[in-house]
Amino acid sequence: MLGLNEAFDAIRGFMERGGDVLFLILVVTFIMWVLIVERLWFFTLEYRKQRNRVIDAWEARSERKSWYAHKIRSAMISEINDALTRNVGMIKTLVALCPLVGLLGTVTGMIEVFDVMASQGSSNARAMAAGVSKATIPTMAGMVAALSGVFLSTYIERRAKRESDRLEDSLTMDH
Repeated sequence: MLGLNEAFDAIRGFMERGGDVLFLILVVTFIMWVLIVERLWFFTLEYRKQRNRVIDAWEARSERKSWYAHKIRSAMISEINDALTRNVGMIKTLVALCPLVGLLGTVTGMIEVFDVMASQGSSNARAMAAGVSKATIPTMAGMVAALSGVFLSTYIERRAKRESDRLEDSLTMDH
């Protein structure tokens, strides 16, 4: 239990040194990861059910040659494609937003440094250090948060495309 308290104290100290912008980065990162976990959950559990339902419905059709059959096939693929790519755009937006929020922290931290310099001069390095910390920590946190999501957002996007292509290949048209 002592280790857990020390970890919380370290996190609290980090958040205090980084300023209020770190809380915004934390919220953006949390939402991004909730959406990423939801997509991974969908691919693992729900997608197979939907794919099998569509394939069974297609195979149950007696006629798969006509223009109408082609349009029904396209609609089925489109419906699954929408399910596959749900929230991918939002995940990519949140990944892009993380470094920008970090940059906001940089700007607010530098404003604090300039305020200290204006009121106390540039000789008080200790007073300026807090502003420099608030300028650099959010930048690092925003970049780390973005990097944590960029790989999985790319994976999710590629997997959605791959699964959509596989479904399209499995819904064969009769000649």
